[in-house]
Amino acid sequence: MRAKARLKAFGAFWYDFVVGDDWRVAVGVVLALAVTAAVATTSVPAWWILPAAVAVLLPLSLWRAARSG
Repeated sequence: MRAKARLKAFGAFWYDFVVGDDWRVAVGVVLALAVTAAVATTSVPAWWILPAAVAVLLPLSLWRAARSG
């Protein structure tokens, strides 16, 4: 296998792994990580941001999947 084909397969794997079935969840997680990083530089505790993002993103993703199926 050529190097270009390997690189393309590697990129396709990571895209499928990170984005998966719902690109909205991937964007939400990236935004939540960015907000967590920004808040972590302040004196405000940042531990609660990712659990809150999961609490919002998971039901939305499940609702969209149930509605489309």
